[in-house]
Amino acid sequence: MPLRPALFCLAIVVSAPALAAGGIFSFVDEDGVEHLSNIPDDRRYRLVLADRFEPARAAMRAPRGVLALPFGERPFHDAVLRASSDTGVDAALLHAVITVESGYNRGAVSPKGATGLMQLLPATASRYGTVNLLDPGENIRAGARYLRDLLALFDNNLELALAAYNAGEGAVIRYGRRLPPYAETRRYVPLVVAHYQRLGGR
Repeated sequence: MPLRPALFCLAIVVSAPALAAGGIFSFVDEDGVEHLSNIPDDRRYRLVLADRFEPARAAMRAPRGVLALPFGERPFHDAVLRASSDTGVDAALLHAVITVESGYNRGAVSPKGATGLMQLLPATASRYGTVNLLDPGENIRAGARYLRDLLALFDNNLELALAAYNAGEGAVIRYGRRLPPYAETRRYVPLVVAHYQRLGGR
């Protein structure tokens, strides 16, 4: 999110009530300065980014429904297998990404416009010839191709490839081919890896 110069305020407080809020809040003051915080201690704060990872964390603790299924029995598995066969990306990894990105909601659309099962931005999907991001097969195929290319770009370093999937390859390169210092990315990568390992990923 681009910020107007002057002040970027992100409070980091290790306390249960603060973390329970689970999101990022924002307001613009009378000088045009945007304030961001995970602690909405001013009545002007409005939620701008919900904690979309809490459902995945809860599922890891006590899987239910689709997340309790072996990956071979999960929705869209045939499309995942085709994409895996076409790209060489492990089917369990594709399922792990889908789990965290959309929870198997084929119609999911993020506030930034990331769409479908693998939450692809239209610009990213267009690089791989995808026309309909809401089509599960097209979405999974494009996401698998993107992951394949990211793994190749980062020498098969899974964590860097996942960080690039979340934050963009430019961000990972800009920070010296390390995980970018973004709170969302640093939560996202371990979650996908944990789901991948739980699904038998190597």
